Amino acid sequence: MNQTYFLALIQFLVLLLSLSVHECAHAWTADRLGDPTARFLGRISLNPIVHSEPFGTIIFPLVGLLYGGFVFGWAKPVPVNVGRLRHPVRDHMLVAAAGPISNLILATLMFGVLMTMKATSPEMAGIVRGAVVGIVPTGGTLAPLLALVAFYGMITNVILAIFNLIPVAPLDGATVLSGFLPRELAAGLDRMQAYSFIIFLLLLVSGIPQYLFDPPIYFLQRVLISS
Repeated sequence: MNQTYFLALIQFLVLLLSLSVHECAHAWTADRLGDPTARFLGRISLNPIVHSEPFGTIIFPLVGLLYGGFVFGWAKPVPVNVGRLRHPVRDHMLVAAAGPISNLILATLMFGVLMTMKATSPEMAGIVRGAVVGIVPTGGTLAPLLALVAFYGMITNVILAIFNLIPVAPLDGATVLSGFLPRELAAGLDRMQAYSFIIFLLLLVSGIPQYLFDPPIYFLQRVLISS
């Protein structure tokens, strides 16, 4: 298999798992806080099939895979009946925050795996450095493959967490920010969401999200390849 496609395939599989964890976290938190809607729909699951939607989860990432770019996408949103939450404003904010928090936890775990591998031996440290620069394993050992999965898992989850915390609907950050604001300001933010699609497109075209996650990704890469 072509090296570019092999790396993209790893990214795609990691993305599917990461999106499933993200949506499962939303569903589980909503259920714990009083709204069983997502549980009744089978969304408290790590099965990617129950969270997938054709364009964002399959077509868009596969286009990135075919053209050798970074694989990115999104899943089917978890439905939340705010009226069934015990404390609607606070709990809705917690449900929204659960997704990005789950991605940060996954990114931290993957970083921990890589740092543990790096500390094991000079050979393992070299394998981790290879994963950072995209070296595909050629031998029979599973360590290089594990390093690649952990590295792309870390990167993917950092991007998902930061991207979803941008305070523009339908991203989770809009609900999280609204939960922190006084009622008058929250109402104003909600009125702005009528233009959220246009704002969202402008953000993507401008490349602003990349300026948000490039610094932490660069920092993590430097830590992993340092002696």
